[in-house]
Amino acid sequence: MGLLRGRRDDDGPQGRRFRMRERLASIGDDFWIEDESGERAFKVDGKAFRLRETFVLEDLAGTEIARIQEKKLSVRDKVAIERGGDTIATVHKALVGIRDRFAIDVEGGPDLKAHGNIVDHEYEIERDGQTVANVSKRWFRVRDTYGVEISPGEDAGLVLAIVVALESLTG
Repeated sequence: MGLLRGRRDDDGPQGRRFRMRERLASIGDDFWIEDESGERAFKVDGKAFRLRETFVLEDLAGTEIARIQEKKLSVRDKVAIERGGDTIATVHKALVGIRDRFAIDVEGGPDLKAHGNIVDHEYEIERDGQTVANVSKRWFRVRDTYGVEISPGEDAGLVLAIVVALESLTG
């Protein structure tokens, strides 16, 4: 069974594919992100006993790929994505535009934006008009599950961390 049922070759990025749960686990819970063959690829660890909502994205060996952490005391809700103690991206609601639009400020690189129906997991992440990732639950028959397809050459850890950040902002 392929990850993305009903896909056509002209539908999008045709890159790495992952399966996510629709609702993040509560703080203190963990869940797995699976690849297109159903194998565990990354673990999301919901850190308990923290003042801020924090999730850690780990590889199969338990190495931290990214830390996704809510930013308190800001005008808008923000989530920082850190790697090695440095903030590599910040996800926040766009100041202008339609309701389901988020800006992703990437340190040292071009910024990204997410638009579409974020709450219902039907959206794209773009950089300069080019699709970086497609997110959709239409690809699955399984309830509470959605897919993330990441374009070739993209940092899968960063993109999945962005998806977790968006989930935490809209959940």
